[in-house]
Amino acid sequence: MERVDLRGRGGAGFPLARKLRAVRDGRGRKVVVVNGAESEPASKKDAVLMHHAPHLPLDGAQLAARIVGAEEIIVWIHRDPGRAAHPIETAVAERAAAGLDGVFTRVERGPARYVAGESSALVRHLSGGWAKPTMSPPHATERGVLGRPTLVSNAETLAQLALLGRHGPDWFREVGTGDEPGTTLLTLYDEVGRPTVVETRFGTSIAALLDVAGVTTEPRAVLVGGYSGTWLPWSTARSLSISQRALHAVGASLGVGLVAVLPEGRCGLVETSHLVWWLAGETAGQCGPCVNGLPAIAEAFDDLAAGAATSTTIARLRRWTEMVTGRGACHHPDGVSTLVRSALRTFVTEVGAHLHHHPCAGHRAPPLLPLPLAADQQNPQEWE
Repeated sequence: MERVDLRGRGGAGFPLARKLRAVRDGRGRKVVVVNGAESEPASKKDAVLMHHAPHLPLDGAQLAARIVGAEEIIVWIHRDPGRAAHPIETAVAERAAAGLDGVFTRVERGPARYVAGESSALVRHLSGGWAKPTMSPPHATERGVLGRPTLVSNAETLAQLALLGRHGPDWFREVGTGDEPGTTLLTLYDEVGRPTVVETRFGTSIAALLDVAGVTTEPRAVLVGGYSGTWLPWSTARSLSISQRALHAVGASLGVGLVAVLPEGRCGLVETSHLVWWLAGETAGQCGPCVNGLPAIAEAFDDLAAGAATSTTIARLRRWTEMVTGRGACHHPDGVSTLVRSALRTFVTEVGAHLHHHPCAGHRAPPLLPLPLAADQQNPQEWE
């Protein structure tokens, strides 16, 4: 893992070897958790992986469990009342029947909320509580499920570990770049909001990926990383490659592995307003920055999108996004701030037009990216 610098594919990009070593060196019975929640509504990559190759992340989980000395593997997925059995549940049963695994594996289902898939929320739920984030430290690697050292890793990361274990680091380095070898799964959205899941080597250009997704005209901008990601103007994005180093250089991140285009004729401020409103409604309702800050940010940004804002509104948005950053139990307010600030940078022309009370014709257009119906924030069962 260290030879190929294998990093998490769930958003944070943390080195997997360091996580495993921390769990292995911890005191007490160890647990491995496969995070299959994929709480980002527009991300489809982990769902495709777990439906079409469910044994691959399970292979990786078994390998991780052997490395850290875990006695149990838990696969955590969202509840889906309309589905009797998830493919990964079927795969777990097949492996148990065949006697393939050395470490006991079970599947747990949790609430389908945006922040419920955050590692501390997931650990809290598996320990008998609500699926809401908690302050850290301690991290899950020190004190996780039921107080035990716990590895929480998303499905694609463990699938990559399985491939590395099977084929070795030299094979793994045959594609990608010298700094970032290997491949990654991405969800691409074209100009009409149609998703495509691809596996691509690191170093592939964003322009080439959009060709794969069937984008035939130059977009106005690209959203990279997900709903808590970063808007980039096409003049910047067209020359970028899929690489954390390249993206970090322009203030972006690969995040959950999502790339979505904003076509001509759609307003970036309107699209951002849709996302911010939805994100503001998906908080755990337990920290001031989320409870008070995010609705205020959403309302102010909506005024901007509707052409009802002033220069004071922009100043407030800049101040409020600074105020909520780093203040919550999780990084949810940080992500909203990242999205808002990138929109103000990328859509400068639109901001100027909207401040002169000229809202875009697209203000009433449906959002390009999927936004599920908001859950009942006051219903405790939403978090059980």
